Amino acid sequence: MPRCGSQIPICDVPIRFDTYKGCSHGCKYCFVFRKIDIKNIKLDETPSALLNFIKGKRSQETNWCSWDIPMHWGGMSDPFQPCEKIHRNSYKCLKALAETKYPFIVSTKGKLIADPEYLELLKQCNAVVQISLVSPLYDKIELGAPTYEERIEIIEKVAKVAKRVIVRIQPYMREAKKDILDNLERYKKIGVYGITLEGMKFAKKVKGMEKVGADYVYPLNLLRKDFEEIKLKAHSLGLRVFIGENRLRNMGDNLCCCGIENLEGFTGNTYNLNHLLYDKENINITKIMEEKGTARVFATLYQNTVANNYMKDKSFKEVMEVIAKDKKYTEILGK
Repeated sequence: MPRCGSQIPICDVPIRFDTYKGCSHGCKYCFVFRKIDIKNIKLDETPSALLNFIKGKRSQETNWCSWDIPMHWGGMSDPFQPCEKIHRNSYKCLKALAETKYPFIVSTKGKLIADPEYLELLKQCNAVVQISLVSPLYDKIELGAPTYEERIEIIEKVAKVAKRVIVRIQPYMREAKKDILDNLERYKKIGVYGITLEGMKFAKKVKGMEKVGADYVYPLNLLRKDFEEIKLKAHSLGLRVFIGENRLRNMGDNLCCCGIENLEGFTGNTYNLNHLLYDKENINITKIMEEKGTARVFATLYQNTVANNYMKDKSFKEVMEVIAKDKKYTEILGK
């Protein structure tokens, strides 16, 4: 069943779906390394679990959501990595999404999404496709993934059939800024709708970085300067710019960094800290969010028995209001 984890306080589309556990891309910066051995690739969610969610069945983590919220597919593992050729788990899920027209955002670097049989299904879907693409420099640290140039070819094919293609410049490292600026015009020409930017995060202390939350990150003034330069160039070409960097989220053209703005049928959750801090007038609290028992999703933030028991009788709205006063989260969001 699709899950909702630790991004719930700040993300418009926090419900994720993964068809695999583990990933053969082996990107050296991947945050999933911190959680699991990503070299050990296994099947994860099934088409039947996906269909159950689409039909309205909700778990304790998702019972706060009563509408067809877009799902983020590929949150922990690439759905179109090479093992998909053998298992075809993602193909079966893509078929279900094509048949139901359920809205989703998929993140990938994988070549298979551009194969004819996948493109044919994608054409029938309500899909925003995010292709991770930063710089040719990253070919050295993404040894198991398609190269930068191969991903350009993937975008050219996918842009012809998807609702939108977003280039994920994540994680952004400052050494890549020139390459990014030089290639923005190329992205526009091959059909890209916009880009999303997020700075590199390190688990351990790195010279020149500062600690925010559990991560070591670029100083805010440096990221702001770089992002403003990239944004200015992108806008001059007609590209939209979204900011996945939590501290600079309101720099983006929309507070939702996934690129679903104004897209019919793509309604995210605006009752989160991001909107409470930067767009309070336009938040939407649904009736079910005020019902007791809809706060269990927040137990994933603390993962202990005390927190789980506390959440049992609370509403989504009640706990979000408590978290909104937590200095840890306001710091993460740059307040």
